[in-house]
Amino acid sequence: MGACYSSPIVLSKRTKNHNSISSIINEDSIRRQSIASQLASVLKNPSGNDVSARYRLGKELGRGEFGITYQCTDLETGETLACKSIAKSRIQTQIDLEDVQREAEIMRMLPKHPNIVSLREAYEDKEAVHLVMELCEGGELFDRIVQRGHYTEQAAAVVTQTIVEIIKVCHDNGVMHRDLKPENFLFANKDESSPLKAIDFGLSVFFDPGQRFKEIVGSPFYMAPEVLRRNYGPEVDVWSAGVILYILLCGVPPFWAGK
Repeated sequence: MGACYSSPIVLSKRTKNHNSISSIINEDSIRRQSIASQLASVLKNPSGNDVSARYRLGKELGRGEFGITYQCTDLETGETLACKSIAKSRIQTQIDLEDVQREAEIMRMLPKHPNIVSLREAYEDKEAVHLVMELCEGGELFDRIVQRGHYTEQAAAVVTQTIVEIIKVCHDNGVMHRDLKPENFLFANKDESSPLKAIDFGLSVFFDPGQRFKEIVGSPFYMAPEVLRRNYGPEVDVWSAGVILYILLCGVPPFWAGK
């Protein structure tokens, strides 16, 4: 691996941002129409309208563009889980609404798999949508790369095999993730041999064989050229997996966002 080296990783947490690459990425935003004033319900067939009746929310685990994830406890079983709460006030456009609806639908539809975080229930009240799912306590793949600097070829092969298996499960079920990156893979626990699980299907989409997409979504460091050309299909997930493999081996991204 001639281009790889063992110096400290220079990849930073700024890769977690969905930064603009160029003005074309902003074209979709210009066309969006606010729906905040007319938003009534979000989920189709929610589990209920009072998440607190079954779960007790605890400490904050993390936050993203739309939601905050909390540790939560099942009041009936005592099991510790995670709850992603998405404030309705953050759902400003029709596209935002469709993204949230699709995330819940995809997580419900995907088969149970040891490397995909499972959704337990989905609640909706007047203020927010609450997605209750299994808790992964081992941290992000991103953080383990930072700690190590880079992975050995053998260790990288194990991680990459898992990622490819996840992609296959998604694609076999007509789902394109569209935002695969180290931040969207969590370890179930802190053990070195912990299972790795894919999370965050907020940008994922259902697809039919041969269907092409034009919407520019994803994270710049991991985005395939076809996305910027507005003509892509599920192959863009494979590109993202290749970028992750490069980072695992080298500790730096092969391409810098914005260039």
